[in-house]
Amino acid sequence: MPAPEIAPGAPCWIDLMTSDPDRAREFYTRLFGWTYQTGDQDKYGGYIMAFRNGQPVAGMMQNGGQSGYPDVWTTYLRTEDIDAVADAAGRSGGQVFMPPMDVPEQGRMAMIGDAGGAAVGVWQFGGHTGFQVHGEAGAPVWHELHARDYERTVTFYQDVFGWTTEVMSDTPQFRYTTLGAGGQAAAGIMDAAGFLPEGVPAGWQVYFGVDNADAAIEAAVSLGAQLIQPAEDTPFGRVAALLDPTGAAFKLNEVGAG
Repeated sequence: MPAPEIAPGAPCWIDLMTSDPDRAREFYTRLFGWTYQTGDQDKYGGYIMAFRNGQPVAGMMQNGGQSGYPDVWTTYLRTEDIDAVADAAGRSGGQVFMPPMDVPEQGRMAMIGDAGGAAVGVWQFGGHTGFQVHGEAGAPVWHELHARDYERTVTFYQDVFGWTTEVMSDTPQFRYTTLGAGGQAAAGIMDAAGFLPEGVPAGWQVYFGVDNADAAIEAAVSLGAQLIQPAEDTPFGRVAALLDPTGAAFKLNEVGAG
């Protein structure tokens, strides 16, 4: 399958901040078949690149605990002007957690908070041009923001990242906006204010493709994961939510064999 075409503003990369990289590597290898390369400690801080069938699919880094943040998957959005995005984030009700910085030979990165408080990464392509596998088993298939301040959050991504959006649903029970429309949609924003537990911040969710959701759940739990939302059939496939062995949340989405 050819590498995905990633438009500016769309999700382009994911990585895991984990308190136990060795355990995370073993878990995701056995669940998704990933292999790894560890970057130079001095240049890249020992950043781990994960590969699916030899193609970059995700990253991992050590969570040393100093930040106070729990283990978490982060979604990165592509930009062609990372400085402009950082400036726009502040003007649009967000904040800059980590200002734009150069990653030698690879590109530029930043970390911002959107207008609803969700953290999202920003990546400007250099030598690294994002994930090269998407939309299939063992790779990310969807990226979804659970927003507490839905309308402000949608406007933020329109203004800061230039999103062209489509309202998929606007009922009191289910409000959802996508980046792009229909089968071309690249990400979604859900109004989650009604179901996020108290104290749980807004945040991005990563869905990974699997051939068989129930078999993947059984395997994940046997490897130390915790099932937090049992598998259910949706218009977009069979979906479940889990915590990996150190507590990082992720979702599984059955994409079918093939």
